[in-house]
Amino acid sequence: MSADNRSYILFDDLYRDHLLPLTFTRPVCELRIGILTIREKWEKWTGQSFSYLTVNYLREKYNLVKSGENLVINGSVTPNRSLVDEILSLSGGEVLMKGNVFVAGCITANILDEFDGLPPKGYTVREAQSDFNHIARLWHIYRLNGSELLSDYRLLTEGRISAPVNSSNNLINPGNIFIEEGAVMDCVTINANPGPVYIGKNTVIMEGSLIRGPLALCEGSILKMGTMIYGPTTIGPYSKAGGEITNSVILGYSNKVHEGYIGNSVIGEWCNIGAGSNASNLKNNFGNVKLWDYATGKFEDTELQFCGLFMGDYTRCGINTMFNTGTVVGISANIYGSGFPGSFIPSFSWGGAAGFETYRLSNALDTIEKCMALHQKPLDENDRNIISQLFTLTGRYRKTI
Repeated sequence: MSADNRSYILFDDLYRDHLLPLTFTRPVCELRIGILTIREKWEKWTGQSFSYLTVNYLREKYNLVKSGENLVINGSVTPNRSLVDEILSLSGGEVLMKGNVFVAGCITANILDEFDGLPPKGYTVREAQSDFNHIARLWHIYRLNGSELLSDYRLLTEGRISAPVNSSNNLINPGNIFIEEGAVMDCVTINANPGPVYIGKNTVIMEGSLIRGPLALCEGSILKMGTMIYGPTTIGPYSKAGGEITNSVILGYSNKVHEGYIGNSVIGEWCNIGAGSNASNLKNNFGNVKLWDYATGKFEDTELQFCGLFMGDYTRCGINTMFNTGTVVGISANIYGSGFPGSFIPSFSWGGAAGFETYRLSNALDTIEKCMALHQKPLDENDRNIISQLFTLTGRYRKTI
Protein backbone atom coordinates (compact mmCIF):
# COMPACT_ATOMS: atom_id res chain seq x y z
CA MET A 1 0.00 0.00 0.00
CA SER A 2 1.38 3.45 -0.90
CA ALA A 3 2.08 6.03 1.79
CA ASP A 4 -0.74 8.20 0.40
CA ASN A 5 -3.29 5.51 1.29
CA ARG A 6 -2.11 5.00 4.85
CA SER A 7 -3.95 6.30 7.87
CA TYR A 8 -1.87 8.52 10.14
CA ILE A 9 -2.43 7.99 13.85
CA LEU A 10 -0.93 9.45 17.04
CA PHE A 11 -1.09 7.00 19.93
CA ASP A 12 -0.85 7.20 23.70
CA ASP A 13 1.54 4.80 25.38
CA LEU A 14 2.51 4.04 28.98
CA TYR A 15 3.89 7.57 29.44
CA ARG A 16 0.35 8.95 29.36
CA ASP A 17 -0.28 8.19 33.03
CA HIS A 18 2.88 10.06 34.05
CA LEU A 19 1.36 13.15 32.38
CA LEU A 20 -1.86 13.10 34.39
CA PRO A 21 -3.79 15.24 35.34
CA LEU A 22 -3.22 17.09 32.04
CA THR A 23 -3.98 13.93 30.05
CA PHE A 24 -7.18 13.13 31.94
CA THR A 25 -9.02 15.26 29.38
CA ARG A 26 -6.95 14.89 26.20
CA PRO A 27 -4.59 12.55 24.36
CA VAL A 28 -0.91 13.31 24.94
CA CYS A 29 -0.58 14.77 21.45
CA GLU A 30 -3.06 17.53 22.32
CA LEU A 31 -0.65 18.98 24.88
CA ARG A 32 0.75 22.36 23.84
CA ILE A 33 4.51 22.85 24.05
CA GLY A 34 6.27 25.66 22.20
CA ILE A 35 3.67 27.39 20.02
CA LEU A 36 1.73 24.38 18.71
CA THR A 37 0.20 21.24 20.13
CA ILE A 38 2.14 18.04 19.41
CA ARG A 39 -0.54 17.00 16.89
CA GLU A 40 -0.35 20.36 15.10
CA LYS A 41 3.42 19.96 14.82
CA TRP A 42 3.11 16.53 13.18
CA GLU A 43 0.43 17.73 10.78
CA LYS A 44 2.53 20.68 9.66
CA TRP A 45 5.70 18.62 9.31
CA THR A 46 4.06 15.79 7.36
CA GLY A 47 1.21 17.52 5.53
CA GLN A 48 -1.13 14.78 6.81
CA SER A 49 -4.20 14.77 9.05
CA PHE A 50 -3.95 12.58 12.14
CA SER A 51 -6.48 10.68 14.20
CA TYR A 52 -6.01 9.31 17.71
CA LEU A 53 -5.45 6.03 19.50
CA THR A 54 -6.16 6.81 23.13
CA VAL A 55 -8.00 5.51 26.19
CA ASN A 56 -11.58 4.33 25.74
CA TYR A 57 -13.39 7.17 27.52
CA LEU A 58 -11.77 9.78 25.24
CA ARG A 59 -12.54 8.03 21.95
CA GLU A 60 -15.95 9.56 21.28
CA LYS A 61 -14.28 12.97 21.10
CA TYR A 62 -10.87 11.91 19.77
CA ASN A 63 -11.69 9.49 16.97
CA LEU A 64 -9.59 6.73 15.46
CA VAL A 65 -9.50 6.47 11.66
CA LYS A 66 -7.76 3.35 10.42
CA SER A 67 -7.14 1.67 7.08
CA GLY A 68 -5.46 -1.47 5.80
CA GLU A 69 -2.06 0.01 6.61
CA ASN A 70 -1.51 2.56 9.38
CA LEU A 71 1.43 4.77 10.28
CA VAL A 72 1.27 5.08 14.06
CA ILE A 73 3.44 7.67 15.81
CA ASN A 74 4.04 8.10 19.52
CA GLY A 75 2.05 11.13 20.67
CA SER A 76 4.63 11.99 23.34
CA VAL A 77 7.38 12.48 20.71
CA THR A 78 7.83 15.81 18.89
CA PRO A 79 8.94 16.04 15.25
CA ASN A 80 12.01 17.42 13.52
CA ARG A 81 13.20 17.09 9.92
CA SER A 82 15.46 14.11 10.50
CA LEU A 83 12.91 12.17 12.55
CA VAL A 84 10.08 12.87 10.11
CA ASP A 85 12.18 11.55 7.24
CA GLU A 86 12.97 8.36 9.17
CA ILE A 87 9.33 7.77 10.03
CA LEU A 88 7.95 8.46 6.57
CA SER A 89 10.43 5.96 5.13
CA LEU A 90 8.94 3.09 7.14
CA SER A 91 7.43 0.28 5.10
CA GLY A 92 4.75 -2.19 6.12
CA GLY A 93 5.87 -4.44 8.97
CA GLU A 94 8.60 -2.04 10.17
CA VAL A 95 8.87 -0.37 13.58
CA LEU A 96 11.11 2.51 14.68
CA MET A 97 12.46 2.38 18.24
CA LYS A 98 14.74 4.62 20.30
CA GLY A 99 16.02 2.48 23.12
CA ASN A 100 12.85 1.22 24.81
CA VAL A 101 10.63 3.94 23.33
CA PHE A 102 8.31 2.87 20.49
CA VAL A 103 8.57 5.88 18.19
CA ALA A 104 6.55 4.80 15.14
CA GLY A 105 5.47 1.81 13.12
CA CYS A 106 3.71 0.87 9.91
CA ILE A 107 1.15 -1.70 11.02
CA THR A 108 -1.91 -3.41 9.62
CA ALA A 109 -5.48 -2.89 10.84
CA ASN A 110 -5.73 -6.30 12.53
CA ILE A 111 -2.56 -5.58 14.52
CA LEU A 112 -3.85 -2.10 15.35
CA ASP A 113 -6.91 -3.63 17.05
CA GLU A 114 -4.59 -5.21 19.64
CA PHE A 115 -1.84 -2.58 19.60
CA ASP A 116 -0.33 -1.95 23.05
CA GLY A 117 2.56 0.39 22.22
CA LEU A 118 5.04 -2.47 21.86
CA PRO A 119 6.61 -3.88 18.67
CA PRO A 120 4.23 -6.46 17.17
CA LYS A 121 5.57 -9.98 16.96
CA GLY A 122 7.37 -10.65 13.70
CA TYR A 123 7.87 -7.00 12.78
CA THR A 124 11.27 -5.63 11.76
CA VAL A 125 12.68 -3.23 14.36
CA ARG A 126 14.84 -0.29 13.24
CA GLU A 127 16.74 1.86 15.73
CA ALA A 128 16.06 5.58 15.27
CA GLN A 129 19.17 7.59 14.42
CA SER A 130 17.50 10.94 15.08
CA ASP A 131 17.46 12.78 18.38
CA PHE A 132 14.14 14.24 19.47
CA ASN A 133 12.21 15.57 22.43
CA HIS A 134 10.16 13.03 24.36
CA ILE A 135 7.49 14.37 26.72
CA ALA A 136 7.48 11.65 29.35
CA ARG A 137 6.97 13.60 32.61
CA LEU A 138 4.98 16.69 33.59
CA TRP A 139 8.03 18.88 34.05
CA HIS A 140 9.30 18.07 30.56
CA ILE A 141 6.61 20.43 29.25
CA TYR A 142 8.24 23.53 30.69
CA ARG A 143 11.82 22.18 30.59
CA LEU A 144 11.60 21.48 26.84
CA ASN A 145 9.43 24.47 26.02
CA GLY A 146 12.38 26.59 24.88
CA SER A 147 13.63 24.18 22.21
CA GLU A 148 10.09 23.46 21.00
CA LEU A 149 9.29 27.17 20.84
CA LEU A 150 12.36 27.78 18.68
CA SER A 151 11.46 24.88 16.38
CA ASP A 152 7.84 26.04 16.00
CA TYR A 153 8.92 29.64 15.47
CA ARG A 154 11.10 28.66 12.53
CA LEU A 155 8.38 26.39 11.12
CA LEU A 156 5.67 29.05 11.29
CA THR A 157 7.61 32.16 10.27
CA GLU A 158 10.08 31.01 7.61
CA GLY A 159 9.76 33.15 4.50
CA ARG A 160 7.04 35.37 6.03
CA ILE A 161 7.08 39.05 6.97
CA SER A 162 6.06 40.20 10.44
CA ALA A 163 3.23 42.71 10.82
CA PRO A 164 4.39 46.24 11.74
CA VAL A 165 3.98 47.81 15.18
CA ASN A 166 3.86 51.47 16.17
CA SER A 167 6.84 53.42 17.46
CA SER A 168 5.63 53.48 21.08
CA ASN A 169 7.01 49.95 21.51
CA ASN A 170 10.59 49.15 22.45
CA LEU A 171 11.70 46.07 20.49
CA ILE A 172 15.17 44.70 21.23
CA ASN A 173 16.42 42.44 18.41
CA PRO A 174 13.27 42.92 16.29
CA GLY A 175 14.50 40.38 13.73
CA ASN A 176 13.78 37.71 16.37
CA ILE A 177 10.19 38.90 16.89
CA PHE A 178 7.27 37.84 14.70
CA ILE A 179 3.88 39.53 14.98
CA GLU A 180 0.79 38.12 13.27
CA GLU A 181 -1.94 40.29 11.75
CA GLY A 182 -4.46 41.74 14.17
CA ALA A 183 -2.10 41.94 17.15
CA VAL A 184 -2.39 45.16 19.17
CA MET A 185 0.43 46.42 21.38
CA ASP A 186 1.37 49.84 22.76
CA CYS A 187 4.21 50.98 25.04
CA VAL A 188 5.54 47.43 25.38
CA THR A 189 9.16 46.34 25.85
CA ILE A 190 10.21 43.06 24.24
CA ASN A 191 13.75 41.73 24.55
CA ALA A 192 14.21 38.93 22.02
CA ASN A 193 17.96 38.52 22.58
CA PRO A 194 17.46 35.45 24.81
CA GLY A 195 15.12 33.82 22.28
CA PRO A 196 12.36 34.38 19.71
CA VAL A 197 9.05 36.03 20.52
CA TYR A 198 5.91 35.00 18.61
CA ILE A 199 2.84 37.24 18.93
CA GLY A 200 -0.23 35.47 17.54
CA LYS A 201 -3.27 36.72 15.65
CA ASN A 202 -5.67 39.12 17.38
CA THR A 203 -3.66 39.25 20.58
CA VAL A 204 -3.47 42.30 22.86
CA ILE A 205 -0.43 43.36 24.90
CA MET A 206 -1.33 46.26 27.16
CA GLU A 207 0.87 49.17 28.15
CA GLY A 208 3.85 48.66 30.40
CA SER A 209 4.24 44.94 29.75
CA LEU A 210 7.81 43.64 29.94
CA ILE A 211 8.68 40.53 27.93
CA ARG A 212 11.94 38.63 27.86
CA GLY A 213 11.93 35.85 25.27
CA PRO A 214 11.46 33.16 24.29
CA LEU A 215 7.68 33.69 24.36
CA ALA A 216 4.67 32.39 22.45
CA LEU A 217 1.52 34.45 22.91
CA CYS A 218 -1.05 32.43 21.02
CA GLU A 219 -4.10 33.60 19.10
CA GLY A 220 -6.63 35.76 20.90
CA SER A 221 -4.71 36.00 24.18
CA ILE A 222 -4.28 39.14 26.27
CA LEU A 223 -1.46 40.39 28.49
CA LYS A 224 -2.77 42.90 31.05
CA MET A 225 -1.01 46.15 31.92
CA GLY A 226 2.40 45.74 33.52
CA THR A 227 2.68 42.00 32.91
CA MET A 228 6.20 40.63 33.41
CA ILE A 229 7.15 37.50 31.48
CA TYR A 230 10.44 35.61 31.52
CA GLY A 231 10.88 32.90 28.91
CA PRO A 232 10.69 30.27 27.80
CA THR A 233 6.95 30.79 28.31
CA THR A 234 3.84 29.91 26.31
CA ILE A 235 0.46 31.55 26.80
CA GLY A 236 -2.00 29.34 24.92
CA PRO A 237 -4.90 30.65 22.83
CA TYR A 238 -7.65 32.84 24.27
CA SER A 239 -6.01 33.19 27.67
CA LYS A 240 -5.49 36.26 29.84
CA ALA A 241 -2.27 36.75 31.77
CA GLY A 242 -0.90 39.29 34.21
CA GLY A 243 1.48 39.61 37.15
CA GLU A 244 4.77 37.69 36.89
CA ILE A 245 5.27 34.47 34.91
CA THR A 246 8.53 32.56 34.42
CA ASN A 247 9.24 29.52 32.21
CA SER A 248 5.65 28.29 32.24
CA VAL A 249 3.03 26.94 29.84
CA ILE A 250 -0.67 27.84 29.90
CA LEU A 251 -2.39 25.39 27.55
CA GLY A 252 -5.25 27.73 26.60
CA TYR A 253 -8.56 29.38 27.57
CA SER A 254 -7.27 30.09 31.08
CA ASN A 255 -6.84 33.20 33.19
CA LYS A 256 -3.99 34.29 35.42
CA VAL A 257 -4.90 37.92 35.12
CA HIS A 258 -3.79 39.64 38.33
CA GLU A 259 -0.69 40.19 40.44
CA GLY A 260 0.93 37.02 41.72
CA TYR A 261 3.64 34.64 40.56
CA ILE A 262 3.91 31.30 38.79
CA GLY A 263 7.17 29.79 37.59
CA ASN A 264 8.24 26.44 36.12
CA SER A 265 4.56 25.55 35.93
CA VAL A 266 1.94 24.12 33.56
CA ILE A 267 -1.67 25.26 33.69
CA GLY A 268 -4.44 23.40 31.84
CA GLU A 269 -7.42 24.78 29.92
CA TRP A 270 -10.40 26.60 31.43
CA CYS A 271 -8.52 27.38 34.66
CA ASN A 272 -8.72 30.56 36.71
CA ILE A 273 -6.06 31.73 39.17
CA GLY A 274 -7.34 34.31 41.64
CA ALA A 275 -5.76 37.71 42.31
CA GLY A 276 -2.64 37.65 44.46
CA SER A 277 -2.15 33.89 44.19
CA ASN A 278 1.40 32.53 44.18
CA ALA A 279 3.02 29.19 43.43
CA SER A 280 6.40 28.40 44.94
CA ASN A 281 8.93 26.88 42.55
CA LEU A 282 11.90 26.59 44.93
CA LYS A 283 12.10 24.93 48.33
CA ASN A 284 13.51 26.91 51.25
CA ASN A 285 16.26 24.32 51.68
CA PHE A 286 17.07 24.40 47.93
CA GLY A 287 16.55 20.64 47.78
CA ASN A 288 15.11 18.52 44.98
CA VAL A 289 11.38 18.81 44.43
CA LYS A 290 9.19 15.73 44.76
CA LEU A 291 6.08 15.61 42.59
CA TRP A 292 2.97 13.43 42.73
CA ASP A 293 3.00 10.85 39.93
CA TYR A 294 -0.31 9.19 39.07
CA ALA A 295 1.48 6.30 37.35
CA THR A 296 3.29 5.23 40.50
CA GLY A 297 0.77 6.54 43.04
CA LYS A 298 3.39 8.35 45.09
CA PHE A 299 5.66 11.40 45.20
CA GLU A 300 8.67 10.97 42.91
CA ASP A 301 11.97 12.85 43.01
CA THR A 302 12.16 15.12 39.94
CA GLU A 303 15.88 15.76 40.56
CA LEU A 304 15.03 19.43 39.94
CA GLN A 305 15.47 22.45 42.19
CA PHE A 306 12.89 24.52 40.30
CA CYS A 307 9.44 23.00 39.90
CA GLY A 308 6.15 24.81 40.44
CA LEU A 309 2.44 24.17 39.90
CA PHE A 310 0.68 21.67 37.61
CA MET A 311 -3.05 22.32 37.32
CA GLY A 312 -5.59 20.17 35.46
CA ASP A 313 -8.39 21.55 33.30
CA TYR A 314 -11.40 23.39 34.77
CA THR A 315 -9.68 24.10 38.12
CA ARG A 316 -9.92 27.41 39.95
CA CYS A 317 -8.35 29.00 42.99
CA GLY A 318 -9.54 31.96 45.03
CA ILE A 319 -7.68 35.18 45.79
CA ASN A 320 -4.35 34.94 47.62
CA THR A 321 -4.11 31.17 47.27
CA MET A 322 -0.64 29.82 48.12
CA PHE A 323 0.70 26.67 46.48
CA ASN A 324 3.63 24.64 47.79
CA THR A 325 6.64 23.90 45.61
CA GLY A 326 5.76 21.10 43.20
CA THR A 327 1.98 21.01 43.63
CA VAL A 328 -0.20 18.81 41.41
CA VAL A 329 -3.89 19.72 41.21
CA GLY A 330 -6.41 17.52 39.39
CA ILE A 331 -9.30 18.63 37.19
CA SER A 332 -12.29 20.68 38.31
CA ALA A 333 -10.98 21.50 41.78
CA ASN A 334 -11.96 24.66 43.66
CA ILE A 335 -9.24 25.84 46.07
CA TYR A 336 -9.53 28.73 48.51
CA GLY A 337 -8.66 29.96 51.99
CA SER A 338 -5.50 30.82 53.90
CA GLY A 339 -2.45 28.60 54.36
CA PHE A 340 -0.83 26.07 52.04
CA PRO A 341 -2.97 23.13 50.91
CA GLY A 342 -1.19 19.82 50.30
CA SER A 343 1.12 19.21 47.35
CA PHE A 344 -1.39 16.80 45.79
CA ILE A 345 -4.98 17.98 45.40
CA PRO A 346 -7.29 15.40 43.80
CA SER A 347 -9.81 16.18 41.08
CA PHE A 348 -13.23 17.51 42.12
CA SER A 349 -11.91 18.72 45.48
CA TRP A 350 -13.49 21.75 47.16
CA GLY A 351 -11.60 23.53 49.96
CA GLY A 352 -8.06 24.35 51.02
CA ALA A 353 -5.54 24.03 53.83
CA ALA A 354 -8.36 23.64 56.38
CA GLY A 355 -9.63 20.55 54.56
CA PHE A 356 -11.42 19.38 51.42
CA GLU A 357 -14.75 17.89 50.53
CA THR A 358 -15.99 16.49 47.23
CA TYR A 359 -17.13 19.01 44.66
CA ARG A 360 -20.54 17.75 43.52
CA LEU A 361 -20.57 16.72 39.87
CA SER A 362 -23.72 18.69 39.05
CA ASN A 363 -22.25 21.86 40.55
CA ALA A 364 -18.93 21.30 38.79
CA LEU A 365 -20.62 20.86 35.41
CA ASP A 366 -22.73 23.98 35.95
CA THR A 367 -19.63 26.08 36.76
CA ILE A 368 -17.69 24.69 33.79
CA GLU A 369 -20.61 25.45 31.47
CA LYS A 370 -20.77 29.06 32.69
CA CYS A 371 -17.00 29.48 32.37
CA MET A 372 -16.97 28.22 28.78
CA ALA A 373 -19.95 30.42 27.88
CA LEU A 374 -17.78 33.48 28.58
CA HIS A 375 -15.79 32.43 25.50
CA GLN A 376 -18.94 31.59 23.53
CA LYS A 377 -17.97 27.91 23.75
CA PRO A 378 -20.61 25.30 24.61
CA LEU A 379 -19.97 22.43 26.98
CA ASP A 380 -20.81 19.76 24.43
CA GLU A 381 -22.03 16.25 25.15
CA ASN A 382 -18.63 14.65 24.58
CA ASP A 383 -16.93 16.88 27.14
CA ARG A 384 -19.80 16.45 29.58
CA ASN A 385 -19.47 12.67 29.31
CA ILE A 386 -15.69 12.80 29.75
CA ILE A 387 -16.00 14.95 32.87
CA SER A 388 -18.71 12.70 34.30
CA GLN A 389 -16.61 9.57 33.76
CA LEU A 390 -13.60 11.25 35.31
CA PHE A 391 -15.63 12.09 38.41
CA THR A 392 -15.99 8.33 38.95
CA LEU A 393 -12.48 7.38 37.81
CA THR A 394 -10.81 9.88 40.16
CA GLY A 395 -12.95 9.08 43.20
CA ARG A 396 -10.32 6.85 44.80
CA TYR A 397 -7.90 9.78 45.10
CA ARG A 398 -10.41 11.87 47.03
CA LYS A 399 -10.54 9.21 49.74
CA THR A 400 -7.02 10.28 50.74
CA ILE A 401 -7.93 13.88 51.62
